Amino acid sequence: METIDWENLKDVACEVMQHAYAPYSGYPVGAAAIVDDGRIVSGCNVENAAYGVGLCAECGMVSELTKGGGGRLVAFVAVNGNREVIVPCGRCRQLLFEHGGKALKVLMPHGVMTMDEVLPYGFGPTELNEVESAVKVDMPYALQENVQ
Repeated sequence: METIDWENLKDVACEVMQHAYAPYSGYPVGAAAIVDDGRIVSGCNVENAAYGVGLCAECGMVSELTKGGGGRLVAFVAVNGNREVIVPCGRCRQLLFEHGGKALKVLMPHGVMTMDEVLPYGFGPTELNEVESAVKVDMPYALQENVQ
């Protein structure tokens, strides 16, 4: 992959963050990622009065990825309402791992890390397939070994 334009990706995340629906926390979040085919996908958080059903920005971003035909995320950033780079929550780390794999590059407040560093020992289809009684699942494209 060519050099990642982190500033442009952050600008996309900042733009979509302005559309966040965050009346309960007052904490808008925007997320953006580059897909392996060159597309940029993005999403913002959407809160709900029933707090547990709110959606993180990464959820909206992955929905856009899937709606657009899927693919593998190769670079990701999330920002807050101050346009600062933030760390994805635990649930979103798992979501990013599922759609970007270990090699996904994540811009963190202190620099770029791989998803394997952000979520060491990530849980995925490989772990499901190790349990004999579990339903066997095909390996998603983003997690296939030969995909870089």
